[in-house]
Amino acid sequence: MTTSPNATRSATARRRGAALAAASASFLLPLAAAAPALAAPPAPSASHTPSAPGSPRTGPGASPGGTPSGKPSGTPADGKGRPPKQPPAKMSEVGGELLGKPGVQVLPRPGAPELPKDLSGDAWLIADAESGEVLAAKNAHWRLAPASTLKMLFADTLLPKFPKEQRHKVVPADLEGMGEGSSQVGLKEDSTYSVEELWLGVFLRSGNDAVHVLSAMNGGVQQTVRDMQAHAEELQANDTHVVTPDGYDADGQVSSAYDLTLFARSGLQKPDFRKYCSTATAQFPGEERKDGKRETFGIQNTNRLLTGQGVPFYKGIAGVKNGSTTNAGNTFTGVAQHGDRKLLVTVMNPETKEPNEVYKEAAHLLDWGFEATGHVKPVGTLVAPLNAPGKDGGKSGGQAGDKAQASVAGSSGSGGGGMWTAVGITGASVVALAAAAYVVHRRWPLPDLAKRRGGRS
Repeated sequence: MTTSPNATRSATARRRGAALAAASASFLLPLAAAAPALAAPPAPSASHTPSAPGSPRTGPGASPGGTPSGKPSGTPADGKGRPPKQPPAKMSEVGGELLGKPGVQVLPRPGAPELPKDLSGDAWLIADAESGEVLAAKNAHWRLAPASTLKMLFADTLLPKFPKEQRHKVVPADLEGMGEGSSQVGLKEDSTYSVEELWLGVFLRSGNDAVHVLSAMNGGVQQTVRDMQAHAEELQANDTHVVTPDGYDADGQVSSAYDLTLFARSGLQKPDFRKYCSTATAQFPGEERKDGKRETFGIQNTNRLLTGQGVPFYKGIAGVKNGSTTNAGNTFTGVAQHGDRKLLVTVMNPETKEPNEVYKEAAHLLDWGFEATGHVKPVGTLVAPLNAPGKDGGKSGGQAGDKAQASVAGSSGSGGGGMWTAVGITGASVVALAAAAYVVHRRWPLPDLAKRRGGRS
């Protein structure tokens, strides 16, 4: 049985308050030791092979569990959540003016490689995961259906609320309201699961059943939608309008390549998020039987760059999340590390309908990004959360405070290695560095993500 959500939230608030108080005294928060043990690529197994690149395509229409609300500007009014056929002439300028313009945005310097040819995504973005510099983008702020990549926001919002050892017995009401054809990990009523197992179901199998159970633990779907929307606003993900917690197609439910990248970057500050999104395979508990016996079955991550199934395994890949629905097409956000460089990539709805195209285009963009680093001028930046100290509101593209930030960056070497690899900022926590008198708010160091994924080139 679950503990009281109010009690859990109160405990979380106390922990956050203690973290902020400690931060003001200047300390180092090592994360390198918390880096996840990344699973090796699985051997091919017919019984564990996903039947689709991501979440199964689902029919349009809101999930019964969704929260009705007005549509954000720029979204269609046909009642079916279909995306517009062309991006608006002017979009949000959060992160920089160029990011608000339609089409491809890139500022090459001498020696810069050409962008990959035949990129067909409606929108895409490639950025440095630590500095937040956006290396290139296309329609970064175009509001489109997100599919299951929205689960990154779900996880970033709810992960801190429940200890992974907590157990919950599934009741019929927990599973109500899932959209027709939803992807599921296979939760059974009257069976008990740990929070850790539920999160594995969310990340590996994109299980909407696991999402709905965790939402029920959080006070219900509508409360979870409100929490997700509030967190999106805190992250300055202003293109995002949440209607369902699982990303199932719903009228008015939208996000953008920019926002999805913000969600991934924020989530990757959390050790459990990194662990779950980088796990390739796991054993999952089956139904509890009356005789007390409980078998397990294998589940495999639907991120094919992580498993190497259907497309080549991507060197240095360490997550994050994929999705596929009727309205969204295929969507994907990934993170990879080569040497000390860590890149984030998001691709939404490739027009080319070849199998696994979203992964192929993401891999091409990652290849380009690692080669282009230092040879392109950033077209914008991934902004800090609203409550991060010293932020400039996002529209300047990160120019405010650049002088101080450059001094901090200069002490770390290229790519944020060394000391910076061992320092992390989780959620809204502020980390003051004893070794340097600067508050880090634009450089979000991550641990070594890919040491065991072949990414140390």
